[in-house]
Amino acid sequence: MTSGVAHAPLAQIDTPLLAVALSQGSTVPASLADLDRASGGVVTRAITSGDFKGKRDETTLLYPGGAKPARVLLVGLGKPGDVTRNTIRRAAAVAAKRARALGAKHFTFAVPLEARNGVPPRDLGQVAVEGAAQGAWAFTELKKAAPDEAKPEVESVTVVCDQAEARDVTAGTRVGDAVAAGHRLTRYLQMLPGNVCTPTYLADRAKELANEHGFAFTVLDRAQLQHEGMGALLAVAQGSQQEPRFIVLEYRGGGGGGGGGDAAPVALVGKGVTFDSGGISIKPAQNMEDMKFDMSGAAAVLGTFETLGRLKPKLNVVGVIPATENLPSGTAVKPGDVVKSHLGKTIEIINTDAEGRLILCDALSYVRRFKPAAVIDIATLTGAVVVALGQVAVGAMGNDEPLLAEVRDAGERAGERVWPLPLWDEYRELLKSDIADVKNSGGRGAGSIAGGWFLREFVEGYPWVHLDIAGTAYTDGEGPHQTKGPTAVGVRLFTEFILKRAGA
Repeated sequence: MTSGVAHAPLAQIDTPLLAVALSQGSTVPASLADLDRASGGVVTRAITSGDFKGKRDETTLLYPGGAKPARVLLVGLGKPGDVTRNTIRRAAAVAAKRARALGAKHFTFAVPLEARNGVPPRDLGQVAVEGAAQGAWAFTELKKAAPDEAKPEVESVTVVCDQAEARDVTAGTRVGDAVAAGHRLTRYLQMLPGNVCTPTYLADRAKELANEHGFAFTVLDRAQLQHEGMGALLAVAQGSQQEPRFIVLEYRGGGGGGGGGDAAPVALVGKGVTFDSGGISIKPAQNMEDMKFDMSGAAAVLGTFETLGRLKPKLNVVGVIPATENLPSGTAVKPGDVVKSHLGKTIEIINTDAEGRLILCDALSYVRRFKPAAVIDIATLTGAVVVALGQVAVGAMGNDEPLLAEVRDAGERAGERVWPLPLWDEYRELLKSDIADVKNSGGRGAGSIAGGWFLREFVEGYPWVHLDIAGTAYTDGEGPHQTKGPTAVGVRLFTEFILKRAGA
C-alpha cells in the first residue's frame, strides 16, 4: 500500500471512497459544509436523523449526488474528548477494512479539524497510514479464490488535510508507510504455516532484510550453538528434525547519547518457536494449529527491522532471534532432565511446554556481548497472561522502573498498551529446584510472573523489560478494524520506543 496527501476541498476529491471520521455530535462540522451542500445534504440527513451517531467503530455509507467522491463513508470516533491518535488510527483501520469489502483499490481518509481533539498534523499522517494498512490487510497467498470471490487489494490511501498542514502530515505519512511495511511483514510471517515458516526460513528472511537495508547479519546453526554453549535452546530443539537457528541483525544508525556509531545499542529479543506442540508435555489437540503463532515475537523483531531500514533513525539496534520447533520425539527433552544454559546456570525441566523461556534465556545471556543500553524481549510466553489481561494488554515485567515506564509510554503512543506485573522477590520461590540452579516452571499460580522471574535469572548487567504477548499476538475472531488472525503487536511499540530514543 502506498500513501499520499491531498489538500483539496472534500467535495472536489475524485475518489472511489471518501472516509470521513467524526466524533459524536448532532451537527455537521463547518469543514464539511461544502461536501454536504454539494451532496444535497446527505451528510446532514445522516447525522440529524440519528442514522449516524459517531460512536466508536460505527460506519454509515452514503452515496452523494453532485460531489466527486463516488461514496462517502462516515466513521465514528466516539466522544469528542476521548479522541486521540490511537482513536484516529483505529478509525482509519475501520475505513480501510470497509474499503476492501467494497472493492475499492484506493480510498481517501479525512478527519475534520473539529474532530481531532488537538491531535497534531504529523501524528494524523502517521496514524492514518498505519491504520489503513492494518485494516486493509488480508492473507490470501495460499488460497486459490474463485473469480467471483476475489477481492482487490487496497493499493493506496490519501490523507486529506489543510494546505498549511500538508508538510507535517506528509512527514507523518513517511513514518506511517515504514511502520506499515514492518506490520505487513510481521503479519505475513505470523500467518505462514509451520511447514513453511521454519527456523531456516526465518533466518533466510532475516538475511534478505540485511541485504536489502545493509544490516550486519549473523546466524548460528546447531554445531555453532553447541560451540557457543547454548544448552537451553538446544534442549528445546533436540526433539525436531528441523535445524535450530540463532539469528542476529545489527542496525548501526549511530547516535544515542552522543556516542556516535559505537553508542550502546537497544537490543530486541524475539521468541522464535515456529511451531509449539508442547513437546513431551504435549498440548491438547484442539486449536493446536494456532501454535504456528508462537514465533510472533521473532516476527515482530523482523518487522521492526524492516521499519528501521526505511526510517534510518540515529540509534544502534540489535535484533536477536532464537528459532526452533518444539516437538515430541524419541530425542526430545523430558520432564526431569537438567540442562546447562549459556550463562552457566543449570535448569531442571519441569514442563517441556515452558520452552519459550528456555530459548530466550540463552539469548538474554548472549546479548551481553553488545553491552546494550536496554534490552526488551517479546514473546508469546504464557497462557496465564491471557487469563490475567485478556486480549487487550501486553504483560510487562523488568528490572528497571525507568525503562518499564519508557516502554509503557511507547505502548500508549502505539496503541499497544502495556500493563506491568510485579517481580517481587517472593515470586522467586516458585522456581527453586532441588537439583539445579533453577527450574523452568513454578506451577499454575502466578504463571506469567514465574516466566518473567525465570528470564530475570539470566539478565546480567543491563536494563531489561520482558513483554508477554500471548494474549495480543493474534485474535480468535473478526474485529471492526482488522481481520481474524495476527496483529503484528510489538512493531509499533518498538518503533515508537526507538524513534523517541533517537530524538526523531
